[in-house]
Amino acid sequence: MHKNTIITRVRYGETDQMGFVYHGNYAQFFEMGRLEWLRDLGISYKEMEENGIMLPVYSLNIRFVKSAFYDDVLSITTSIKKTPSVRIEFIYEIHNQKGELVTTAETTLVFIDMKSGKPIKCPNYILEKLS
Repeated sequence: MHKNTIITRVRYGETDQMGFVYHGNYAQFFEMGRLEWLRDLGISYKEMEENGIMLPVYSLNIRFVKSAFYDDVLSITTSIKKTPSVRIEFIYEIHNQKGELVTTAETTLVFIDMKSGKPIKCPNYILEKLS
């Protein structure tokens, strides 16, 4: 399946008093990876929303392996588990500049029709880009 990796540097505001990345900020790193994964396929959240589709997070599971710190350079690799249906399941790995695994995570998002508020199948234009 398609993989995408982005690089980001930990900003001071993303850390706690001890210089560790605050655990709640990892969800933002995963969102950055997910958005760029989609963008790399030529898909944007904005276009999906303009086409009446929302993609809210249904679940988030994080495993913290090693701490990340202020000024670390992190690589966020994003892929999907399988071809999406009503749900799309993303897998993430974050490594530091030494190549050490910092965090792994999985998110499940659901395709929702904005008018009805009900789940829908993954749009064909996304499936076509994945094949």
